Amino acid sequence: MPAKRELTMRQIRQMLRLAGDGVSAREIGRTLGVARSTIQDNLKRASAAGLAWPLAGDLTDTVLEQRLFAHAGVKRGFRRRAEPDWGSLACELKRPGVNLMVLWEEYRAVDPAGYGYSRFCDLFREFERRLSPTTRQDHPAGDKVFVDYSGKKIMIVDRATGVVREAEIFVAVLGASNYTYAEAT
Repeated sequence: MPAKRELTMRQIRQMLRLAGDGVSAREIGRTLGVARSTIQDNLKRASAAGLAWPLAGDLTDTVLEQRLFAHAGVKRGFRRRAEPDWGSLACELKRPGVNLMVLWEEYRAVDPAGYGYSRFCDLFREFERRLSPTTRQDHPAGDKVFVDYSGKKIMIVDRATGVVREAEIFVAVLGASNYTYAEAT
């Protein structure tokens, strides 16, 4: 996750000046009107970047911000790992028997250094939120019935003979009430 800057550059310079004068993080936070933890975080960033008061005279706000908040070696707006084609995964997810775990396992088989399952799911949900929403349909009572086979077959065993037969599941749903009828055929 990219770093967030919660302080203005003027506040950061004042924070560095006060810290250079030996003022505590708690007192700097009171002076600037921000949380002590925010001050501590920014002071850690400054020490990691090798910044201390007094700052160099030619250090502009842009350069200071880049040294404090940019991740070295990672371009802004780019992910660190290869990503799958989210659009094709969304289409695959509509097939019977496919879920995010199956898609993630296939992704990791191709790219073993790829995202972990939870991050993969987060990125997929983020992609889904960018898709256009579906429209709400109004179905007056008795107007429509939706019928189809479920697409999955079940095994039925005859208890007397032991013969195994496959059956498909027929499903019918009334549009207004969502009353459902299912039958193995």
